[in-house]
Amino acid sequence: MAADNQTVGFDDLVDEANAAPLGRKLWLWTRMSGPGWLQGAITLGGGSLAGSLYLGVIMGYGLMWLQPLAMLLGVIMLAAISYVTLSTGERPFALIRTHVSPALAWAWLIATMTANIVWCLPQFALGTGALTQNLFPSLDNDSGKMIAAGGLLVSALTVVWFYNSGSRGIKLFEYVLKALVGLVVISFFGVVAAMTKAGLLPWGEIFAGLIPDPNALFEPAASLQPDIAATGEFSAWWSSKIAGMQKDNIITAFATAVGINMTFLLPYSMLRKGWGKKHRGIGIYDLSIGLIVPFVLATSCVVLAAANQFHAKPDDVLAMVETGKGKEVGEFNRLVDDRLKQQFGADFASLTADPDQLAEARRVLPEPDRRLAAMIAGRDNLALAKTLEPLVGETVSQKVFGVGVLGMALSTIIILMVINGFAFCEMIGADADGPMHRIGALIPAVGVLGPFYWAAAAPALATPTSVIGGAMLPIAYLTFLLLMNSRKSLGSSMPTGSSRFFWNLLMIPATAIAGFGSLWGMYGKQLYGYPIGNIGIAALLILLIVGVTSFVQKNRATA
Repeated sequence: MAADNQTVGFDDLVDEANAAPLGRKLWLWTRMSGPGWLQGAITLGGGSLAGSLYLGVIMGYGLMWLQPLAMLLGVIMLAAISYVTLSTGERPFALIRTHVSPALAWAWLIATMTANIVWCLPQFALGTGALTQNLFPSLDNDSGKMIAAGGLLVSALTVVWFYNSGSRGIKLFEYVLKALVGLVVISFFGVVAAMTKAGLLPWGEIFAGLIPDPNALFEPAASLQPDIAATGEFSAWWSSKIAGMQKDNIITAFATAVGINMTFLLPYSMLRKGWGKKHRGIGIYDLSIGLIVPFVLATSCVVLAAANQFHAKPDDVLAMVETGKGKEVGEFNRLVDDRLKQQFGADFASLTADPDQLAEARRVLPEPDRRLAAMIAGRDNLALAKTLEPLVGETVSQKVFGVGVLGMALSTIIILMVINGFAFCEMIGADADGPMHRIGALIPAVGVLGPFYWAAAAPALATPTSVIGGAMLPIAYLTFLLLMNSRKSLGSSMPTGSSRFFWNLLMIPATAIAGFGSLWGMYGKQLYGYPIGNIGIAALLILLIVGVTSFVQKNRATA
């Protein structure tokens, strides 16, 4: 992979930074940063927005610690990936195939490409929604959606083209990504600032929510318990239902912090900039300012806003139910229907055969059940923007959210395309600096259909993709954990003594937690009646055995 950025001036700046006092070192590293911002651009996408919104809706401030912890664990592993890549100077696909296992290398690549293609669909849907609902309501029609989706595609392709046009193009590309990430953070930070100014945020309770509480992973929020108890004989069912919904959302929030395709992007983007051993320090620092800081700020702000506006508050959804307008009505009805199934059992099928009877059964459902269903119904960015109108006015609230959401969607689309270009080049054995990267980057452009087909395609695509990505993430972590302890792979750069102990002290728990989260998320997950989650668990265990066995054999052969 060509070193586009390896000029004498740049190398001199790196040497100066490495020898400088801490303050100047950090300033110079900030000037030279880049790949970490690419990571920030992909992680701040539709999944992060949806996960943060629903964490706030269903758990209030109780899980403020979850996403920062997930990001911290992810950055530990990305730092290890950075260290391995910059120490060897090798493209990691070939490194893993040679020194660990060809099966793991190909599974990593296939999982990455699958995720890139599938997750582009909801990003286009999210960006189109921001343009047609928040920013330009006059486009909220079929032709307007086509214009918006096409504009997103052209914008993304233009920026990706810069990335393939040499060192100046990469620098311009990184400036655009930094600007988009900055827009996201500033937009959602502005929301929280408006709420703080209005005296709406209980900061004592918020800071308490930053203290990890594992019980919050398995039990409904304490603030919902009175409402659950009020449902009487169905309280146990509601408690189980809410705990299951929390589980899915927690897994979503955890998985969107660091996804499988992020582990693929980082090493290639570093090599593309011409970084090597002398850049290992800036590589880890780059992850901090480009990934940790924007992600934690943006997602925390969304959780705060959602918790303040929606947690344990049913009135907004109940008002939509009365008018029959709003996306939340469909989710409210699904929750109510699940509750009716518990009441009517086998007779529920006959009830659904008559729309009038079903509507009446929904209407006469006891008020505590209806209120609880409204409390836990998911909201979207449009609903959250509307709740801010009394604070900052309709125009400002819609525009602030629109800009933030648009920045999330567009930056993620761009990075998914760039990653897919790298993966495609590895798949066909082509030079990642050549025209094949642009061709590979075009493949996720199928996501432009997202605004029109994602709602129907989601069940068939999102679940298996989540299972594939969930199964491969801990395997990717384990792979780089093995490489960090492989003298064959790293040679004299392999950490030794206290340094090796410190790396393993961080990496082993991060890998174990990722494994637990993956198993917990996949267990019992079904698609059209098939136990796809359990199949994913079986595949995970097989890959684990294959990978470790292959690694031991390869390293024993050269011991």
